[in-house]
Amino acid sequence: MYGGFWDNLKNAFKYRDNSLYKIIAINLIVFFVFLLARVFLTLSGFGELYQSGLRFLMMPASLSSFITQPWSMLTYMFLHEGVFHILFNLLFLYWFGLVVHQYLGSRRLANLYLLGGLLGAGFYMLIYNLAPYFRDSVNDSMMLGASAGVFAVVVGAATVAPHTTFFLLFLGPVRIVYIAAFYVILSFANSVGSNAGGEIAHLGGALFGFFYVVLLRKGKDLGTPIQKVGSFFENLFTRRLPKVKVSYRKAGGESTSAADSKRETILQEEVDRILDKIAQKGYDGLSKEEKRKLFEFSKK
Repeated sequence: MYGGFWDNLKNAFKYRDNSLYKIIAINLIVFFVFLLARVFLTLSGFGELYQSGLRFLMMPASLSSFITQPWSMLTYMFLHEGVFHILFNLLFLYWFGLVVHQYLGSRRLANLYLLGGLLGAGFYMLIYNLAPYFRDSVNDSMMLGASAGVFAVVVGAATVAPHTTFFLLFLGPVRIVYIAAFYVILSFANSVGSNAGGEIAHLGGALFGFFYVVLLRKGKDLGTPIQKVGSFFENLFTRRLPKVKVSYRKAGGESTSAADSKRETILQEEVDRILDKIAQKGYDGLSKEEKRKLFEFSKK
């Protein structure tokens, strides 16, 4: 993270290691594009065209429908209808995403959101096609919203740093593990309600968030393929400042630029080691010296 909220959001696609704000920015851009499209198309008498376009990107429960639009497993998690729908999703993503970013880093936060959304969609489709309760509604049910990915981030944060405390209005300080548990239980209770599909997707995302962190502590990162794809696009779209390289020859024959490069490599390896230790033991497992090094590196 580089500055305040609005600065990070405004420059979301200029900064590297800024996946939290990139995800928020994409959701906001898509929301306002579809908001404008809905208003203008409806006023112009083309409301049906808007609805068709929206369904084209929503996640269907029916397996036969999904086969005709497999991209919906990804696109649905960036769609929202209604201000409060996107507001609460992005607030939860921001609050808990900061915790994940602190302990696991930017790319693993992106892993949680994207893979949590994908697993949530898969879980939604699985339950709707297997449970007799949904037999009559499976062909007409469709889903949209970032909630599954957000729940993966929420539960991931609660798993990696359960003692982190949020101050809640009227309740005071509450550990995030209890907040996460409350919303998971609430989703389970509502999984046969009017928003059953969304609640089931929440549970799928929550399960992934928990197991992702558990496996990460054992040295297995399920998000490695996502990181490779993300790195490609980040390198493609991130604005880079022109580099001016000046070398001065030392008596021993090695240039100062080469020496600096070696020092940067050693420092990066040390930071990577510290981040891996955080993933395994949490931030509190670091020594004072490791915390100092991490703090100093974060200021660069």
